[in-house]
Amino acid sequence: MAECSPRVAVYPGSFDPITLGHLNIIERASRLFDRLVVGVGVNIEKRPMFDGEERMDLIRRATGHLKNIEIKTFRGLAVEFVRECGSRIMVRGVRPITDIQAELTMMMANRRLAPEIETLFMIADGELAHVSSSLIKEIAPLAGPKELDRFLPHPVVEAVQARLTHR
Repeated sequence: MAECSPRVAVYPGSFDPITLGHLNIIERASRLFDRLVVGVGVNIEKRPMFDGEERMDLIRRATGHLKNIEIKTFRGLAVEFVRECGSRIMVRGVRPITDIQAELTMMMANRRLAPEIETLFMIADGELAHVSSSLIKEIAPLAGPKELDRFLPHPVVEAVQARLTHR
């Protein structure tokens, strides 16, 4: 395990795919910490739109303008991943209406598992606060690039549309 640094934070999630809401949290969190690790969770029981490597590539393409970002995949508990990254801070993006209760429950469980790790909740800026990967999967088959550009970084729009045409 790496030595813990208060200047390193970890933002774990599925990012399937990364949305403008995720990007907003990443950009803002990257200004608060010297290094931000974006952890792409791989759950073998789920059927994702993109595999772990593809999600990492999409995040790289969307965050290329940020110099203090590191992108890794992980399996298992997010708190263990935070420890492995040498951090004591887990960033969680929350949507104000739908996520708060579940995220508070998860935070309390994480505190029991790893009391040294603090959870920092961040809400995406106003017009992005409702955007989720689940929403994207729902509307993407019906929406064109112009509509998807309102929710996704441009390189991700292209990847989502390419994926949908190959299904």
